[in-house]
Amino acid sequence: MKKIISRKNPLVKHILTLQEKSSERKKEKKFVVEGKREIMLALNAGYQLDMILFNSEIISIDYVQQLGKNNFSGQIIEVSAEVYSRIAYREKTEGIIAIGRWKDLKLENLKLSTNPLILIAENIEKPGNIGAMLRTADAAHADAFILANPITDIYNPNIIRSSVGGVFTVQIGVAQTQEIINWLRANKITLYSATLQNSFPYYKADYTGPVAIAVGSEAHGLQTPLREAAHKGIIIPMRGMLDSLNVSVSAAVVVFEAVRQRSINS
Repeated sequence: MKKIISRKNPLVKHILTLQEKSSERKKEKKFVVEGKREIMLALNAGYQLDMILFNSEIISIDYVQQLGKNNFSGQIIEVSAEVYSRIAYREKTEGIIAIGRWKDLKLENLKLSTNPLILIAENIEKPGNIGAMLRTADAAHADAFILANPITDIYNPNIIRSSVGGVFTVQIGVAQTQEIINWLRANKITLYSATLQNSFPYYKADYTGPVAIAVGSEAHGLQTPLREAAHKGIIIPMRGMLDSLNVSVSAAVVVFEAVRQRSINS
């Protein structure tokens, strides 16, 4: 088994570049994932992992080798504690990191149920908010999470980390806004857009049929096309001094209202 002990090893530099630069991830169609749960979720979701790196002072070789029984056929590399501290992204780490390959996240690859529930996020600036919405989509067992007009790639380490692996458990589509609108119409999915314009309380909407819920950036909200394409605009009434919630919180509130309505009608 290969072992890396130098922080100047080319592979170490390559991992750091993948972590830090979206352009490099897009060029190579690869990502870095860290942690036992996240790596196992990626494998269970059919992601191809090229290699796993581990530090034997933190995690046992026996555990790592067991991954070979879970759809992993890549290279296993041991790294020294010094090297691992260099490439570890988390403050609290589990001693294991992998390099994986992107999936094709086109809308036409999404497999929908007969009564789909979809969350759409447009122009979201903060990776942490995207990760939180992926957790919501997983918790609600939504059919898909669609990222419209992405500002960063979905495999940004901060998205993977903040989603606690939800990036691997939820079907994801990535596309431009008009492409998403056309796809929703083709699949006869009703769109509700979270917006201040021409809106009514979110809990009065009917989410029991095939439905998509769209939220926009906290700075600018949804763009005009998604607002105009919506069946209705929805709003969460504010009772305090502030005029809005964090976008990921807003998404969770509306998505779980949809879950509540569907559970009553099931």
